[in-house]
Amino acid sequence: MYRRRVVITGIGMITPIGNSIKSNWYNLINGNSGINIIDTFNINKYKTKIAGLIKNFKYKDFIINKKKNIDLFIQYGLVACKEAIQNSGLLFNKNHNPRFGVSVGSGLGGINLIEKNSYILNRKGLKKISPFFFPSTILNMITGNISIKYKLTGPSLSISTACSSGMHNIGMAFKIISYNDADIMIAGASEKAVTPLSLGGFCAMKVLSKRNNQPKQASRPWDKDRDGFVIGDGAGILILEEYNHAKKRNANIFAEIIGFGMSNDAYHITSPSINGKGAQLSMLNALKDANINPEKIQYINAHGTSTILGDIAEANAIKIVFKNNYSKLFISSTKSITGHLLGAAGAIESIYSVLSLKNQIIPPTINLDHPDKNLNLDFVPNFSRDVNNMKYVLCNSFGFGGTNASLIFKKI
Repeated sequence: MYRRRVVITGIGMITPIGNSIKSNWYNLINGNSGINIIDTFNINKYKTKIAGLIKNFKYKDFIINKKKNIDLFIQYGLVACKEAIQNSGLLFNKNHNPRFGVSVGSGLGGINLIEKNSYILNRKGLKKISPFFFPSTILNMITGNISIKYKLTGPSLSISTACSSGMHNIGMAFKIISYNDADIMIAGASEKAVTPLSLGGFCAMKVLSKRNNQPKQASRPWDKDRDGFVIGDGAGILILEEYNHAKKRNANIFAEIIGFGMSNDAYHITSPSINGKGAQLSMLNALKDANINPEKIQYINAHGTSTILGDIAEANAIKIVFKNNYSKLFISSTKSITGHLLGAAGAIESIYSVLSLKNQIIPPTINLDHPDKNLNLDFVPNFSRDVNNMKYVLCNSFGFGGTNASLIFKKI
């Protein structure tokens, strides 16, 4: 069956290292960490006191028609979406756009306002619960708000697959355009994860770094002294467009999406198998979908969370999939700089992958001071690296429940 080509014509993001594409890219390639001590709620009783927080965010500065009653994860997504649409050059019909759709998700959804309304119920009573409670917290309300704002009446969905949510939303949007169900899709994910309940839950799981006295050194994928991941907030939005549709309007094309793969570990709710069998299958499925051999890939933006087992499993999976070619790969984890943005991670890291292709620069894995000797791969330690003729990049995103996703981008 004929499959239409899909390109990326707009990108927008907000992360712990910047509230725009420009500030994100500058801080990323210079290895400027966005991890700090949490100052948004009382952390005295928490063993982990650090996170990647959004800084200097004022919704009214970005969106004129302000909506105070929507959760921050929706606000972050709308701001990132506005930037993506602006640099895409798209103008939407004010009445309706049936060939334009939205696929934007989240891992946790509106947990911030869920917590606050639970507190109100217990302390102030039933009548004090906001009538905006559900419209401001339900996960698909981010897609609903984007669709309403820009009159997009095409395909509409919000996928939640834990930490691979962003990548699954992009991948499914890619498929929707490929098979002619839409010409343009707004895709990605957003997360407001740093809340008292969320932090408490992850602390209870003992998966977070406790390097509280060195926040900026806490996220250290593949380093032998890693002790867990660092939670963070953010949003990443991409404008996906059918190739001829983009060419016809002379759009600026950032890159092409050529492959999407999915799998499940079917092993454990939170831990991967040591050989990364699910990750292997996800990457192999993406390569099959792209119809390219593994040796074509030059850079992998890895999931690389800074957990003991996860980093080993992904490294082993890469070695198995890329066989004798793995020593030639550049591999880095941008989570070392931003922290782990949970459901938004795959969207953010897809944008970083696209910018790496466009600028021919590999972002670094910072804090890799003492590489795990059993993981002998080129993790681009501590400093970004200029490259030449890089044409293909693979991006991985894995989540609780064993869910995995991989995307392949091509320079165009």
